[in-house]
Amino acid sequence: MNKEEILAKAKKENSGLDVADLDAQRKGAYFGYFVGICGIIIVDIMNGIVFGNVNHGPNMVISLMCASAFFVKYIKLKKAHELIVAILYFSLAIMFLVFWILQLLRVW
Repeated sequence: MNKEEILAKAKKENSGLDVADLDAQRKGAYFGYFVGICGIIIVDIMNGIVFGNVNHGPNMVISLMCASAFFVKYIKLKKAHELIVAILYFSLAIMFLVFWILQLLRVW
């Protein structure tokens, strides 16, 4: 096979795939999961100390994971809709954070 045949074959195999999009999605997911795991550890420790049960913390962590993944994808691809989704998830994470703090203060 010559160079042109190899390139043509590779182009045909990757037809319809955006490699930059897939790479950004993968890196965003890894970063989001890392942030989520760190958040879950903190939430679990605080829940064990204060309540001994589950509360709004995990919801906050899941929202934060998704927000982080979309934000990394936005940084890589510079697509506005990725930033909008990231902002929505960050807003949701902040809401759950407020609920969690209210539970910690035994207000709610």
